[in-house]
Amino acid sequence: MTVSVLIILAGLMGAGGVVLAAAGAHAAAHTAPGAGLDSAAYLLLFHAAAVLGGTALMQQGALWRPLALAALAGWVLGAALFSGDIATRAFAAHRLFPFAAPSGGFILIAAWLILAAAALVGALRS
Repeated sequence: MTVSVLIILAGLMGAGGVVLAAAGAHAAAHTAPGAGLDSAAYLLLFHAAAVLGGTALMQQGALWRPLALAALAGWVLGAALFSGDIATRAFAAHRLFPFAAPSGGFILIAAWLILAAAALVGALRS
C-alpha cells in the first residue's frame, strides 16, 4: 500500500509541475516578474521523478526501508511546501504561511541526506 501511495503522490506532483510550467508560460503577463513559477514547476517535476526512482530502489532493497520512506515523504512534503508557497504568492498574492518555502527547501535538503543514509545502511546490511 505504501508504494502505491508514493507512486500516486509522484503522479500528482508531476501533473502539478506541468500545470505550473504551463501557468508560468501562459500567465507571465498576469504575474509579477520573477514570480518563481518555473522554479516551482521544475522542483515538483524533479522530485516526482526522484520519488519514483527512490521507490524503485527501496523495492529492490538498495535502500533501508525506514529511512527510504522518510526521505520519500520528505521529498513529497518539501516539494509541496516550496512549490505551493511560490504558486500561492504568484496567484493569490499571499503566502501559505511564513517561511513555508524555506521550510520546504530545508525539508528537501534533509530528505536528500536521509536518502544517503538509507543507501549507506542498505549497503551495510546486505
